[in-house]
Amino acid sequence: MELTRGRGSIAAPRNGHSLLSRVALVAGIAIAAGLYVVCLQVAQVDFGKLWAGLPRLANWAARAWPPDVSELSTLAYRAAETVAMGTVGTTFGALLAVPVCLLAARNITPSPWLNVPARAVLNVLRGIDSFVFALFFVAAVGLGPFAGVLGVALHAAGTIAKLWSEAIETAEAGPIEAVSVTGAAKLKVVRYALIPDVLPSLSSTLLYMWEWSIRASTILGVVGAGGIGQELKNSIDLLAFDKALTILLLILAMVSVIDGISAAIRRRLV
Repeated sequence: MELTRGRGSIAAPRNGHSLLSRVALVAGIAIAAGLYVVCLQVAQVDFGKLWAGLPRLANWAARAWPPDVSELSTLAYRAAETVAMGTVGTTFGALLAVPVCLLAARNITPSPWLNVPARAVLNVLRGIDSFVFALFFVAAVGLGPFAGVLGVALHAAGTIAKLWSEAIETAEAGPIEAVSVTGAAKLKVVRYALIPDVLPSLSSTLLYMWEWSIRASTILGVVGAGGIGQELKNSIDLLAFDKALTILLLILAMVSVIDGISAAIRRRLV
């Protein structure tokens, strides 16, 4: 009898806990659904407007065919300008990311007091998009791709340093401890124990950011930062949809080639 009571006394709390979990789950779903409804209203989602605008989109698509290739050489140069912006911006960002990621990684930072401000800097750089950075640099250095390079570099630096610091923090502790016990300086520990272990991961991250930076560079022309995005904006402003289609096809080809190159290199790193 006591055993039965004991079992009953054990089962009751479990049932109560299960009920509370279900209530919490239902309440969480209800709150999430309510927030989503609010987001739909704030975002002014109106599928009626979309339906009404579909004929206009169809008209534009019809006017875009066949694509206008009369300025193909100019557009190809603009595409090359975009690739250059993304490539140079990524390399500048990587150079900026090296010291910051070493300070942000908890397992190798010289001091915990440096770790916190380093991570704060990364949050600022990652939180501001390259588009916004480019907008400010256009005002500072004028129109052209250099403003785009600087915008890409700052945002890429924050993202690269964040991912690199996480890769460093998850590195195997054995090689680092083995070199550290010899009395080697911190920089030698990083060079001979840490870098060989995490280099494939760091390289893969850099290649991913190179792809992303080139894709991001395609729209920086909207704020006057050069590249093929500027030609796309001008074409749409002038309702030259046949030229816009040519630009979109060039962007797709450019991004596909870059993705293929990056993927091939990453396979060799594995």
